[in-house]
Amino acid sequence: MREPTRSRILLVDDEEGIREILSRLLRKEGYQVDVASGKVDAIACLQAAPYDLAFIDIMLLAGENGIDLLSYVKAKSPATQVVMITGRPEVKTAAEAIRHGAFDYITKPIQRDLLLSISRLALTAKSFHDDQALYRANLDAIFRSVSDSIIMIDKDGRLAQFNQPAGNIFGYTDDMIGSDVATIDLPCGRLCHPVILETLHTHIPKETGRLEYQTPNGNNLMISFRVTPVTETNGNVNGAVAVIRDETRLVEMEQSLQQRQHFAGIIGTSAPMQRLYLLIEALADVPTTVLICGESGTGKELVASALHSVGTRASGPFVKVNCSALSESLLESELFGHVRGAFTGAIANKIGRFQKADGGTLFLDEIGDISPAVQMRLLRVLQECEFEQVGDTTPIKVDVRIIAATNKNLAEMVEQGIFRRDLYYRINVVRLAIPTLRERLDDLALLTTHFITRFNKKLVRDIQGVSEDAMNIFTNHTWPGNVRELEHIIEHASILSTSGVICVQDLPQELIESVSLSSENTFLLPLEKKMTFEQALVLTGGNKSRTAKLLGISRRTLYRHLEKGCEPEMKDN
Repeated sequence: MREPTRSRILLVDDEEGIREILSRLLRKEGYQVDVASGKVDAIACLQAAPYDLAFIDIMLLAGENGIDLLSYVKAKSPATQVVMITGRPEVKTAAEAIRHGAFDYITKPIQRDLLLSISRLALTAKSFHDDQALYRANLDAIFRSVSDSIIMIDKDGRLAQFNQPAGNIFGYTDDMIGSDVATIDLPCGRLCHPVILETLHTHIPKETGRLEYQTPNGNNLMISFRVTPVTETNGNVNGAVAVIRDETRLVEMEQSLQQRQHFAGIIGTSAPMQRLYLLIEALADVPTTVLICGESGTGKELVASALHSVGTRASGPFVKVNCSALSESLLESELFGHVRGAFTGAIANKIGRFQKADGGTLFLDEIGDISPAVQMRLLRVLQECEFEQVGDTTPIKVDVRIIAATNKNLAEMVEQGIFRRDLYYRINVVRLAIPTLRERLDDLALLTTHFITRFNKKLVRDIQGVSEDAMNIFTNHTWPGNVRELEHIIEHASILSTSGVICVQDLPQELIESVSLSSENTFLLPLEKKMTFEQALVLTGGNKSRTAKLLGISRRTLYRHLEKGCEPEMKDN
C-alpha cells in the first residue's frame, strides 16, 4: 500500500467550514489535501495533478451535480477512488453514485473516525488497483514481446487468448476467442489441441519433441511446444497455457553446422559451446532484451559483444557499463548524462551511455548491483524508450537494445525485495546461461593453446605447450574462476617457464595445493605412471605427510627413500 504521506486527496464541498474541518483532519494524518468549492475548481485540480482519493459532495452550489463530477473523475482517472458526501441520504441517490463508480457513500455530519476509516479503506483499494494494473501491464509486455507463440485456454477448453505470433503462424483470429479448441479447424489443431486438452484433464504439464507442421499458407515449420496447467492458489486448475516455439531456423543451423572452434571471439568446441553459438545466432537479430547469466570469469562480456556483432545492429555502437564499479550518483550520470550545474563538479554537459549507444547496443554488466533508484529510472527507459539527463526535464528518445549480465540470482533478490520485480520481468524476457569451465572441460586444451599463443606474443616467449602432469592438474581443478582463472594461470606459468613447456613447477602454488588437497583427487596421476618423488614433492609444496599420502606410502618409507639422495627442501606438518 502507498505510504500515507504520499497519498493525495481532493476534497470538493461548497461549504467552507466543512472543507476546513475535513481537510485539517486528513492533513493531520499525513495526507496531501487539495480543496475545491465546485465543479470548475475541482476539474482544474484534476487536470493539474493525479489524485488517489476524492471526496465529493453530491449537491454543490449553482445547481452543480456531484454525480456529474464523479463521472468526470472516473473517466479521466479510473483508479482514483471517489467517496460521495450528502446531507440528505436517499437510497436512489446512493445507488446512482455506486453505479457511476463511487467507492462508498457517507452522510453529514461526518464523524472523524468514519472519515479516517473510509479514507484508509479507499486508499487500500487504490493501492490494490495499482498493483493489479502493474501486474497486468507486466504480463501484457511479456505476452507481446516474446517471439514464441502463446495460446491460453480456459478450464472449459475454450480459447481465451493468443499473442500475435500465434495468430500469424497458426491462423487464430479474434472471433475464435471463446470457441472450444476441439472445434477449431486449423492445421495446428491436429498437433497441439489434443495435448492441451490432455493437460487440462490430467493437470500434468506436457512437452513434445519437434514436430513438422504446415502453416495455412503452405510453409513447412519445425515446432515444439509445452503445455502447463494454470493453477490457482487453492490448487484448482483454471486453464492451461501452451508455448509453441518455431525451431525451423535452429534445425536448419544444426543440420548445416560443422563444429566450430571460434565464434565471434568466443573459443570452444564442446557441445555446450556449440549450443551457445546457436542461441547467439538465433537471438542476434531479435530486439528483445537479453539477460546473460553465468559465474564470474565465464565470458559474459564476450557473449554480449557476439550478440551485437553478428546482428543487425553490428554497424551501431556497442557501449559497455560496469554497474558494480560506480556509485549510484556516478552511475546515473554515466547512464543518462547530466547538464552543467546538475551537481557539484558538473562543470559541463555530459552525454550518457544511453545516448552514445543510440542505434546500437548497451551492455549493462553486473546489473544486480544497481540501486533501487537507478532500477526505477532504468525501468522507465525500457518501457518508454526515453529518459532525462540528470538535472534536466527534457525527455530524450533513444533506440537502444539492452543486454544485461549478472552472476547473481536475480529471482532470489526479487523475493528478498532487493531487486524490482517489474524490472526483472523486463530484462529477463530472454535468458542466456553461459556454461562454466567445469561443464566444458573438453575445451581446456583448445583454450590453453589459445592463451599460450597470446602470451607468447605479449611476453616474447616461445612456449610450445603444457606437460602431461600440468594438464592433469588442469583437468582435476574445479575452476571457480572459470576461463579468466585459466588465462591468469597460463600468464603466470608463461612468465616462470624456462623449458619451453609449462610444467607443474611453473604453476601457481595455490592451484597445486587446491588440487592435491581435494578428497576427490588424492592421486593426480595413475600409479602405473610411476610419479617421481620430485613430482610429488612439487605437487605438495614439500609437505612430507601429503607427499607420502599422494604416493600411497608411509612417512617412514618416504624418509628412507629421501636418505638416499638430495631432495627439495621439506616442510614439516
